[in-house]
Amino acid sequence: MSNHVVLCPNPYRDNGLRLTLEAKELLEKSGLKVLISPIFYAGKDVELPHGVPVTPIEEAIHGARLMVSFGGDGTILHTARAALPEQVPILGVNLGNKGFMAELEPQEVDRLVDAALGNYIPDRRMMLEVQLIRNRQVVFSDNALNDAVVRGIVHAIELEARGDGQTISAFKGDGIIIATPTGSTAYSMSAGGPLVEPSARNIIMTPICAHVLAAKSFVLAPEREVTVYTGDLTGKSTVLSVDGFSTIELQNGDELVIKKSKFETVLAHLGKKSFYDIAYEKLGERK
Repeated sequence: MSNHVVLCPNPYRDNGLRLTLEAKELLEKSGLKVLISPIFYAGKDVELPHGVPVTPIEEAIHGARLMVSFGGDGTILHTARAALPEQVPILGVNLGNKGFMAELEPQEVDRLVDAALGNYIPDRRMMLEVQLIRNRQVVFSDNALNDAVVRGIVHAIELEARGDGQTISAFKGDGIIIATPTGSTAYSMSAGGPLVEPSARNIIMTPICAHVLAAKSFVLAPEREVTVYTGDLTGKSTVLSVDGFSTIELQNGDELVIKKSKFETVLAHLGKKSFYDIAYEKLGERK
């Protein structure tokens, strides 16, 4: 069995790594080896406590039994990208705002010991493979846990989305979101898309501020291959972003191909709350 836990704090959220160090002490008292791999840390505008050893996350994931993310959903997304090569389960401790993907709140940090000992349910989340094709060549590829977004900057843009070559929707608007069920509670929801159970296997396509009444959100089968085309982009700055991290400026003739990824993100679920409880709680409709 793998033999260590990787703590992945966002130093901009966990000031002085206070909660991370508390978790490290709890886990080590239980006989577990712990490595600390900060997320988003550039070493410029925030300082880590003196004497705290850190390990690059690319090294720390090898042989890890669990990764613990301290921050918001963005921190979990970043941790998930690092975990991809070895599919290490991730447990989120919410230090952000909504925290849809986080399993624990800061006052529940003692529950990390149970999780690190394997007392959790693996929650496998579908991901999307995203490829940008330019002049018949793949010039960019990535994997998304939340979504891939094409959007115009300032100007409305013309878009067409096809599923396996058949036109699904064509419209002019601010952009389009292609999301996973996990991402259905993020940008897609705010653009009018549906909430989809995160354990589902679907591709959700949601227009952003479409200038036509008929442009609706679609929930597609997981085996569908979605291709997004833009109209003439001359004088219109248009970008592709994946999970809010990778941002690429699009050119005329670019094609975006999106399909179910061979990778999954595994979240450690402690069985504390259902998706419905979390959705209502985070959206402010249930105390």
